[in-house]
Amino acid sequence: MKKRTDNFDKFLPTKKNAAIKEQFKQEKKKWKKERSAAIEIQKQRKIEADKPKPIVIRKKITMETMPLNKFIAHSGVCARREAALLVKDGKVTVNGTKILEPGHKVNPNDQIKVNGKLIHLEKNLVYILLNKPKDYITTSADPEGRKTVLELIKGATTERVFPVGRLDRNTTGVLLLTNDGELTQMLSHPSNEVRKVYEVKVDRPLQKKDMDAIAKGLTLEDGFIQPDAIAYADATDKRVIGIEIHSGKNRIVRRIFEQLEYKVVNLDRVMFAGLTKKNVDRSNWRYLTEKEVRALKYFGASKKTTKKKDKETDA
Repeated sequence: MKKRTDNFDKFLPTKKNAAIKEQFKQEKKKWKKERSAAIEIQKQRKIEADKPKPIVIRKKITMETMPLNKFIAHSGVCARREAALLVKDGKVTVNGTKILEPGHKVNPNDQIKVNGKLIHLEKNLVYILLNKPKDYITTSADPEGRKTVLELIKGATTERVFPVGRLDRNTTGVLLLTNDGELTQMLSHPSNEVRKVYEVKVDRPLQKKDMDAIAKGLTLEDGFIQPDAIAYADATDKRVIGIEIHSGKNRIVRRIFEQLEYKVVNLDRVMFAGLTKKNVDRSNWRYLTEKEVRALKYFGASKKTTKKKDKETDA
């Protein structure tokens, strides 16, 4: 084929300076966008890398004997109180025999089944802090079909965890979930006096005389109760009060204010056993750090040591 020798390119319209500038501007804009996207991906990767990983502790309990409900709790099935109910309801067998007494002594060699499923003491321990919203109940399951806090931590762990203590359906704030039965028992036991701090909002300004009455202690239907501390949380709004209390009685904070004819509008737990909801938005959760887990364990150990010394002193 004969090569074409004519050249008409010189007759084509050349790009104007404005068009060249616009093309360069668009290419620069595209490059900046791609660079920003790459930087954002790197940031997200760093955030994911820096996120606290679940503190998983492999634990094997080698006690010779223990109560059946304690064995179930330490196996991560549920809390000890719920375990006692499972036993009484006839849902637990030991070596093939149905046992109805929660205090029945068992040892690690026994074959223990809950609802037909074999359970073991050896497990991975997981610790999760949740900023609980309203309209969720703090149980593993609800026969009435209401939403439970476990729905909020789906995907957090394959282990079966359960709430430490309870928060009312309409109470918000710090909630610890774990499968560490020993820690759960320690934090839930009244004798350990675990600190809890609440922010309370009532329907009208709390009068000074009523605050003083609460500080001195009130006698409710189930006995005398005195908070560890109470103060106005907002200097401009005396309907908002901060209260520290270690009692684990049912609805205790609400009942304190109801005793003086105040209606609790909002109740938010801002601290539990030294844990706060800082940097955890409502309905969100995070894993405890190693430092936090150690602090909780140390708290339990220090309580046991104090009790032992007190007993020795009394003797």
